[in-house]
Amino acid sequence: MTEAYIVDALRTPTGRRKGGLSHVHAIDLGAHALKALVERNAIPADEYDDVIFGCVDTIGSQAGDIARTSWLAAGLPLNVPGTTVDRQCGSSQQALHFAAQAVMSGTQDVIAVGGVQTMTQIPIASAMLAGQPLGFSDPFSGSKGWQARFGDAPVNQFYAAQRIADHWGISRADMEVFALESHRRALAAIEAGYFEREIVPLEGVSRDETPRQTTLVKMAELEPVAPEFPSITAAVSSQTCDASAAMLVVSDAALKRYKLTPRARIHHISVCGDDPIWHLRAPIPATAAALKKAGMSLDQIDLVEINEAFASVAMAWQQETGYSHDRINVNGGAIALGHPLGATGVRLMTGLLHELERRQGRFGLQTMCEGGGQANVTIIERLG
Repeated sequence: MTEAYIVDALRTPTGRRKGGLSHVHAIDLGAHALKALVERNAIPADEYDDVIFGCVDTIGSQAGDIARTSWLAAGLPLNVPGTTVDRQCGSSQQALHFAAQAVMSGTQDVIAVGGVQTMTQIPIASAMLAGQPLGFSDPFSGSKGWQARFGDAPVNQFYAAQRIADHWGISRADMEVFALESHRRALAAIEAGYFEREIVPLEGVSRDETPRQTTLVKMAELEPVAPEFPSITAAVSSQTCDASAAMLVVSDAALKRYKLTPRARIHHISVCGDDPIWHLRAPIPATAAALKKAGMSLDQIDLVEINEAFASVAMAWQQETGYSHDRINVNGGAIALGHPLGATGVRLMTGLLHELERRQGRFGLQTMCEGGGQANVTIIERLG
């Protein structure tokens, strides 16, 4: 079996909701990352085998197989196909896994992988609620099979975030301290120029718009998202935003053919399911299963990126694994840098790769909670 390598990784800035990227068509947002990826690497554009993109809520400007339409909108060759993946928040991480599997199987050699989401134009859950019959509050309502198995228990991210906080004894004040540190780390990374190599500016936006100068006092003043979720506020939740990201994944043969220098090797890929009512807990069992299958321990992992969908998700993972917060989301997470759903997986991996290089670390692990009670885990090995 051949190995799968990452040759390049880049992203747009994260544009805050109604911010500098909010007017950019979703197709053009994806096209910008793809065009930059092709231009930065010495592979003829017509020799790419596929484009695999993550995107959630594929309606409106995000409909019509946005992997394919973004490639074409970038002015790239007609012969290259594209496909769009929806594994909810893990969509582009799964896109990376599909690309790695295609390369490892020997069926493809050069794949552009990434994701795109414009959450200003297409609010979260737009597709989920579109076309629901009158009186249906969510897509699970009315399913006899679903209700027979899970009853009327809410499949709700706020419910899950609160349930996790309660189960692991994480207070609202604890989460606010965690969230403040996410912003501090992101702002420090921006000022230090850590993101400059990975960001391709767009529409005059050259740095992430989402990190905030805030305080614990300001956070404490916010109202919960709903009375039944007293610990969950906007301050301890990921930010909606607009962004795209792209990576180049290739085979051994492509490395030799195009004289490329690999930056990382895909060491492990897996995905795990969990109880959908817990919804956001899956990174914990997924990490344990991935490490077992890879024959590794967390002691061998230099850096971890776990998506900060909510502070309680990352904090419960840390509490359960005992992994040091000093090596988790070291340049801030989604609370500060945003969670552009379909693009987040590759955005996280882009940051993980660059930070491993900066620190000269060897192994990095990425995981994230996903709708339906799922979680992907990717372990990469930095090369060079």
